[in-house]
Amino acid sequence: MLLTPFQKRYLRGLAHSLSPVVLLGQKGVTANVISELIVAIGHHELVKVRLSGGDREERTAQTEALTSGAHCELVQTIGHTATLWKRNEKEPKLPLPK
Repeated sequence: MLLTPFQKRYLRGLAHSLSPVVLLGQKGVTANVISELIVAIGHHELVKVRLSGGDREERTAQTEALTSGAHCELVQTIGHTATLWKRNEKEPKLPLPK
């Protein structure tokens, strides 16, 4: 499901007060990090990820690897923090505006 700009704006507002749940280390995106992200997104639907250091291209590559590995959508990136969302089909927690 692709998010509309209005839905992304709504999710950005909800994510403002959240703290990062998944932190990337020196090794970057690994299978263990993706599995932890899948668990966190399944539980919360909307999570923040603290990306490891590096330049903008490296952080963009990390974000793309996370979204493709966990089959989620990128809501926003600010500096070293990315906000990701995926609907929990069994028990939806966050209502999305149309």
